[in-house]
Amino acid sequence: MARPPRWQATLDASIEEVCLAVRLYNDPAETRSFEGFVVHMHLAWLYLLHAEFIRDGVDYRYWDDRYKKRLLRVDGEPKLWELERCAKERWTDPTDPMAANLRLFIRLRNRLEHRHAHADAALMLNLAGHSHALLINYETELTAGFGADRSLALRLRVPLFVGTFTSQGEHALRQFRKTLPTDLNGLLTDYFTDLGDKVTNDSRFEFRLRATVELAPKDPDAVAIQFTHLNDMTDDEKAAVERMGHKGQVIIRDRRQPISGMGMLSGKAATDEVQAGLPYRFNANHFTAAYKRLNARPGRGAPDPDHTNPDWCVYDEPTGWYRYTKGYVKYLTKKCGTPEGFEEVTGLKARRKP
Repeated sequence: MARPPRWQATLDASIEEVCLAVRLYNDPAETRSFEGFVVHMHLAWLYLLHAEFIRDGVDYRYWDDRYKKRLLRVDGEPKLWELERCAKERWTDPTDPMAANLRLFIRLRNRLEHRHAHADAALMLNLAGHSHALLINYETELTAGFGADRSLALRLRVPLFVGTFTSQGEHALRQFRKTLPTDLNGLLTDYFTDLGDKVTNDSRFEFRLRATVELAPKDPDAVAIQFTHLNDMTDDEKAAVERMGHKGQVIIRDRRQPISGMGMLSGKAATDEVQAGLPYRFNANHFTAAYKRLNARPGRGAPDPDHTNPDWCVYDEPTGWYRYTKGYVKYLTKKCGTPEGFEEVTGLKARRKP
């Protein structure tokens, strides 16, 4: 049996944190449920990005600027990047809606932990759409990076709740929104103003849904909550959605069935991707030399073909082929981006493309 990849434990911890965060958010008996949600989603995102860095060979430790090759340590352990530093590495564009949403909750975490436990419920109401976006963005990052078989849809259930079905209930909610402390309300207003409409109107920053009640269907296979894709709607239905205030946006996430080797690359495909990202020639000979020098996998005819570096390569026993990770491609592309790195990885001189 192949060894689990080095990022597996970190990813498992991340998923445990996000499940706990959602459980706290949906628990009406928790008096500080929103605070718990923010804190545990913070940890979930931190561990998820750390898992990506482990997979991609990114060094996310802090080094001491005063001494060469000396790590900064806390209680004897290497000091690792905090979430804000991880986000800067993951999203180089500061206006990215996913990054903006995550930065909002990073700022809120410190405020919630220290001074605003009494504002928990009001803050939850004001930021419900942003909280949903935070969770959906996590799901997007998780499945894009580690496969659809790790989707939260396989772990979380749709909560039961009572919506705002009466005018009295709607009025009560609107009034309760106004109880948010002045300094927190100012923090949110300033933060949203600085972002601009392009970011704040993006569903990855704030997720909104408009729900309508349907008659109970007679079809036994029908589900309680259904999502309709915009392209499947008639012109009249699209116009009705716009009139409802949804601005013509219908949100749906395609669910993919588990596929063997999803997200992995063949040797040729991996070689082609590295070649496309370099100013130098990179062919099959370079790729072979690289995996040998880096010990990414055994050579042909090895007695233990499954003894690979699981962060970079996995042996497929039924076919006898090796599959390579996106992280390995990123590592090769980054390392081979300079003549010195190219020669270090492949043992061959870099030659520019014609």
